[in-house]
Amino acid sequence: MTDQTCAIDVPAYALRVVDVLEEAGYEAWVVGGFVRDALLGGSGHDVDVTTSAPWQKTARALRAAGVEVHETGTQHGTVTAVVDGLPVETTTYRVEGAYSDMRHPDEVRFVEDVREDLARRDFTVNAIAYHPRRGLLDPYGGREDLLRGVIRAVGEPRRRFEEDALRVLRAVRFACRLGFAIDPATQEALTACAPELGGIASERVGQEMDGILASGRVAWALRHEFDVMSAAIPELAPMRGFDQKSPYHAYDVLEHTARVCAGVEEFTGGMAPRALRWAALLHDVAKPSTWSVDEGGRGHFFGHPEEGARVAGSVMGRLAIDRATVRDAQAIVRLHDLPIHPTVRSIRRMLAKLEEKCPGRGEALAHALIDLKRADAVGKAPDCMGYAVELDAMSRVLRAEIARGSVCTIADLKVGGADVMRERGIEPGPGVGMVLRGLLAAVIGDELPNEREALLDELRY
Repeated sequence: MTDQTCAIDVPAYALRVVDVLEEAGYEAWVVGGFVRDALLGGSGHDVDVTTSAPWQKTARALRAAGVEVHETGTQHGTVTAVVDGLPVETTTYRVEGAYSDMRHPDEVRFVEDVREDLARRDFTVNAIAYHPRRGLLDPYGGREDLLRGVIRAVGEPRRRFEEDALRVLRAVRFACRLGFAIDPATQEALTACAPELGGIASERVGQEMDGILASGRVAWALRHEFDVMSAAIPELAPMRGFDQKSPYHAYDVLEHTARVCAGVEEFTGGMAPRALRWAALLHDVAKPSTWSVDEGGRGHFFGHPEEGARVAGSVMGRLAIDRATVRDAQAIVRLHDLPIHPTVRSIRRMLAKLEEKCPGRGEALAHALIDLKRADAVGKAPDCMGYAVELDAMSRVLRAEIARGSVCTIADLKVGGADVMRERGIEPGPGVGMVLRGLLAAVIGDELPNEREALLDELRY
């Protein structure tokens, strides 16, 4: 039975695909994330269609109607129709056989009933179909789960996760993205199946982890789904329950990290850059491995920023995160304990260090670094929270320095190699760079202004 009282505004280009297939004598429905998001009051342009037509007949009917077709996944019954330049992925109703490797179905069988197709899907909120005339088809109560704010597996939860272990992470990603809770039976199954993530291709795990971080709710995931998070990134596991034995920290490494992740979202208005989110997650990942205790019983973590940057690079590289994001995140992690003061000299030195690690990215990363340090401060012991206010002053100095034209590389100097050779009477070679580096250090240290005449005078002595 369908609900014909429900009306969803399906884009005309997707309706064109549905109408062509039904005029050719087949059945077709709009399915997937578009329907889910529309029921939540959102909108999107990625519209999927499922149909009773075999993919060959889907392609033939669409082409006969003048629709461009690409055979993008025919082994799974999928072709992509392009209408007005916009793609509509169109797939034959199907069911899937056993998943002996917990990743891929051993066989795909095409069927004629859309309800069978919906039965194979992961979560009820994704197992809803819509037709502009027949209405909403929701055999598993997905619409009610949307209203309740619950992620629930279709059918028997353990079976869903044993079919594809990546669904464990997908459940967490959907819960984070939608701000939903996870149904108790589904939660029990995903926790039990979390270790199977070790058999999933690392780049697929990386895509889901990236989505969890992009939701801005990774703190929730760390607190409520740590078994899953640590199965996806085993390097996180030692954080749980790790007592830092430090007067600066009121929480174990895991809770501190969760607070820092929440803090960067708060301080950036939920618009934290991708690299900053990864840096927040991994900034203290090396604390357990670098921990030591002094004679007074106080914990120390000597070298943890440098080791953390190395581990962050290893984790993100394994998860196939793009190299630029990895470099940025590593630089932020490496410098997150760098002492900074609200002076031009201190800010210039910070910019220079960032520029050295990530050429051309110093200014952008400086803002991210201050946001991480601010979140780090509020995630420590209560006595440390005042440092977050001090960082506001540093942020003001940073903005002023950038507006003035920050000096953090040799290229920023108002003199160049030709000036050095002329004024010092030296030939091209390493000596020129040595002199320029000395001038840069003097300007960064606020001992010389970055003014051409002042720098030339210095060269003449």
